[in-house]
Amino acid sequence: MVHVPKLTRADAVAALRNPLAFIAARWTPHPRTVQRAALAALVMSVVIVVTGGAVRLTGSGLGCPTWPTCTDDSLTTTRAMGVHGVIEFGNRMLTYVLCAAVGWAIVAARSQKPWRRHLTRLGWAQFWVVMGNAVLGGIVVLVGLNPYTVAAHFLLSCALIAVAAVMWQRTREGDGAPRPLVGKAVQQLVWFLVAAAVLLIAVGTVVTGAGPHAGDSSEVERIPIDWATVTKLHAVLAWIVITLTFALWFVLKAVNAPKGPLDRTRELFLVLLAQGVIGYVQYFTHLPEALVAAHMLGSAVIWIWVLRVLLSLRERPLVTADLPGSSAEAVVGTRA
Repeated sequence: MVHVPKLTRADAVAALRNPLAFIAARWTPHPRTVQRAALAALVMSVVIVVTGGAVRLTGSGLGCPTWPTCTDDSLTTTRAMGVHGVIEFGNRMLTYVLCAAVGWAIVAARSQKPWRRHLTRLGWAQFWVVMGNAVLGGIVVLVGLNPYTVAAHFLLSCALIAVAAVMWQRTREGDGAPRPLVGKAVQQLVWFLVAAAVLLIAVGTVVTGAGPHAGDSSEVERIPIDWATVTKLHAVLAWIVITLTFALWFVLKAVNAPKGPLDRTRELFLVLLAQGVIGYVQYFTHLPEALVAAHMLGSAVIWIWVLRVLLSLRERPLVTADLPGSSAEAVVGTRA
């Protein structure tokens, strides 16, 4: 039988004052546990984007017509709201699952020994982005799915994905000073790629805001711009991102870059090609909901891989010092 120490009054007070420090003093997670916690938060940040898209594509955006309650008289969905109410309320409930995943990442990062303060800060950054996006989601409902607020809601979700991706990467690195693996010219090319990807995603929200899937069966305001024209601009930007990715891969091969940047760039190129196929098929088949949902998932995956390419351009050595039982400082190189 495992002996469970009794919780004293002093322990209870300490737990109330600083629960994270209280847990950290009694639990040391394995580094893989911290990595999995960060990955869980990243996966949930993608899931919430896809389910949010499902709400729009099924016309359930106003399934719960008010916020923070579902109706004026009920916190939850009611029978009268039908399937649209269930879908919209279900997506709201997934926010709590996302918060749980982010909370686990924060607790795991805070409890790691030695404490890596920057990981905890990245976890808290995710939490506050989630809270901000939850409020913005409520505003989206209250203003009747205004397309500009819907676009802002998606872009803030992309910011959440970015922070989660950085945290996941940092859990797999050390805390030493970053060492570049490529020259400045290659780094600049990658930053051009990142900028083009951001512009691609931003224009994609305009395509959505001007397109036919408004998010509700009622009359919903759309962005007053020709949908076909902005879609063609989106396609041009996609080809620019693909071209930059291919050029980056060619340059990395030419300069005999390490395996990490080469692998991440090749993976990004393949993801972009798959996304391009989905994009053209959905365009010529008049935007079937299933393909639009797949395209939204592809957008999130592309954004993650663009960030992975950027983060693969440097390495951070693992530095371990002053640990119990450690007689010397060990420095081990890590892969991006």
